[in-house]
Amino acid sequence: MWVMTTSILWTSLGILLFRLQFLPLRENLPRLLGRSLYWVGVPMQILALARRSDFSKAMWLPPVITLEVLLLGFGLALLSLYLHSLVSHSLKNDNALSPHQAIPLAESIKWGGLPVVRKLFPKQRSGKGSFVLASMLGNTGFIGLAIAPAFVDPAYLGWVVLYGVTHNLLGSYGLGVVLASYFGRQAQKNQWWMQLRDVMCVPSLWAFAIGYLSRYLEFPPLMEWGIQTSLLFVIPGAFLLIGMQLSKLQGIKSFHAAVIPAVLKILVLPGLAGIVLTYFGVTGDARFALVLMSGMPTAFANLILAEEYNLDRQLAASSIVLSTLAFPLMIPLWLVLFK
Repeated sequence: MWVMTTSILWTSLGILLFRLQFLPLRENLPRLLGRSLYWVGVPMQILALARRSDFSKAMWLPPVITLEVLLLGFGLALLSLYLHSLVSHSLKNDNALSPHQAIPLAESIKWGGLPVVRKLFPKQRSGKGSFVLASMLGNTGFIGLAIAPAFVDPAYLGWVVLYGVTHNLLGSYGLGVVLASYFGRQAQKNQWWMQLRDVMCVPSLWAFAIGYLSRYLEFPPLMEWGIQTSLLFVIPGAFLLIGMQLSKLQGIKSFHAAVIPAVLKILVLPGLAGIVLTYFGVTGDARFALVLMSGMPTAFANLILAEEYNLDRQLAASSIVLSTLAFPLMIPLWLVLFK
């Protein structure tokens, strides 16, 4: 309850601040805030987490499931976009032909041309990038680490932390950066070394390395205080950024393209993860801990990456809100099926 209350308060404040016409740097404030979180806020959060986490007893299963869920989300999002493109192309060709030349495939999937279905998919390259990221990146930090202790046996809380760390490193600031860099540029200007360069420059990866290697070192009290104090601004800053982008949305139609990523993220991915875990004999709290983390709503990182790499910010914000609101409704289902 406290998590939801906090998110609503800070998001509402973000909407209010952005609508104040006299606010300095009003138009540039979301990008400035997003880049500050990307380069300073989130790296400090990951550095602190790496310093206080004990990975000596970490098992192989949470990282494997994390990678599986990330790749599944990536694959399903691309498959959705491809099928929609295929259907749209077939219908376009079908309309250009005479009735006796009509393409059977287009006739059999005519529903793909309905206006309602078309609204569920972004048209621009930047929107497709946010669509893919929203389908795979989950909020394993603020929401995951806050909610998991209430539902998961303490013996498996280490799995939750390990899932969150792996997700941030391999997902949000690993594969997520590669995809954001790719979709944020025009296809003609993309080179493989650009994505590699962007990943090597990700501050969160360097922060994790520094935090992990300095676990047994004592920082000066002032430095330690600065690290811990900076964490107080990361989550509110993320919600403020969401609120600022939500203030730009134009009614319910702005949420259309967020429906499929939300369904994939909080329904399909955790369901598939639970089935795979059950097949390999993982049951009880161990299974539920990983299913719960697999079904976390779309991550703040989606919007942060959208600001950094010029993706569709409104799709990123709407997917976060839609999946976060629907997430509590899914918990009872996972409890019944996988607890």
